[in-house]
Amino acid sequence: MTTHTGWQGRYYEDFVVGDVFEHPLGRTVTSTDNIWFTLLTQNTAPLHFDHEYARRTEFGKPLVNSTFTLALVAGQSVTDVSQNVFANLGWEEITLPSPLFEGDTVHSRSTVLKARESGSRPGLGVVTVRTTGYKQTGDVVIEFTRTLLVYKRGHGPRHTDPDGGQTAREPGTGGEASGT
Repeated sequence: MTTHTGWQGRYYEDFVVGDVFEHPLGRTVTSTDNIWFTLLTQNTAPLHFDHEYARRTEFGKPLVNSTFTLALVAGQSVTDVSQNVFANLGWEEITLPSPLFEGDTVHSRSTVLKARESGSRPGLGVVTVRTTGYKQTGDVVIEFTRTLLVYKRGHGPRHTDPDGGQTAREPGTGGEASGT
């Protein structure tokens, strides 16, 4: 039997300007998603949770909360973009060109715009991506630019022992799941 370490994400060295990552998971948005997120974040706009109110708008039905859309699409990008993130540095140019409705399925992709080594943190790189979320019709529902600090290979929590020293984790020495 062989034990394989699961996908541990990209490190700074893996980002090449111009690369596009088609994120693997889509997600169909439900009424429950929209209502719970809206109420959990104390958004009182009835357009997101009052079907009768929304029916009387130009949309004719509830709009999905735009910050839910942002959270969902950012989450879809984690596997490819920020699995090894140290910190988000900022979000810019967030646009919502088309509405998202309950029942729509969202997919996303990210394009690497910039990648450079950090000038102040030698174990990190600065990566900027443009992420696009689109629904089953192909209509873009959100776009944003995100800049983050990403660990370089051999750095970060997966490579640091509890006392703060660097350690190379070999399979079977801890830190990874086995048998699945």
